[in-house]
Amino acid sequence: MEKVDVDTAAIQELITSADVGDRLRGINQLRTLDPTDAFRLIQPLSQDENARVRYAVVSQLASLGQVNPQQAHDLLRDRLLHDPEIDVRAAAADAMAALQVPFALEDLETAYRSTHDWLLQFSIIAALGALGNPAAVGLLTEALNHPQELVKLAAIGSLGELKQPDSIEHLRQFVEYPDWQVRHRLAIALGQISTPAARLLLEQLATDSAAAVAEAARTGLAQLTA
Repeated sequence: MEKVDVDTAAIQELITSADVGDRLRGINQLRTLDPTDAFRLIQPLSQDENARVRYAVVSQLASLGQVNPQQAHDLLRDRLLHDPEIDVRAAAADAMAALQVPFALEDLETAYRSTHDWLLQFSIIAALGALGNPAAVGLLTEALNHPQELVKLAAIGSLGELKQPDSIEHLRQFVEYPDWQVRHRLAIALGQISTPAARLLLEQLATDSAAAVAEAARTGLAQLTA
């Protein structure tokens, strides 16, 4: 126990240092502490003046937040909606999804609609699959029409993770999409949804001209029959 107390004091000295490098090292060393102690110590740093520090804090809250999901969500929500750095906001979206608190959907949707930065929108859409809230299907189907192809890919992937049968009708339009990478992601998603309607689309994709797409579709079909 004495060693833990010494380590805690040393880490606290690092995270309160005026030197950014020290604070970053201290945040990394918080992983060696009991999660309850680490969660208590890391919270003030979510408001740190340095973006790298805030990013490190937000990323670590994805796991430490299990100590108190509601309190962690409040910290992450503040960074998601108000941080001046897009990278920090994107990391907050990822961490909120990792905590799998269903009510995070409202905040993620608010952030999605309040930004024109497509990279942040991409991060939010990708996070919605991990969040696991079926109510996200509405926003994800809307994102299928996003002008940025990476956001479309993320939406297809998240719909696959949510495994909602109603998603099939929205995904059908991508069976003949020009970009094979989109069709490839579609094949993977359809294999996850695993319904008769998904099987029909996978059978089409199994004859796709792109070998990777056809292989992914055949894998999906095999999973359906296993």
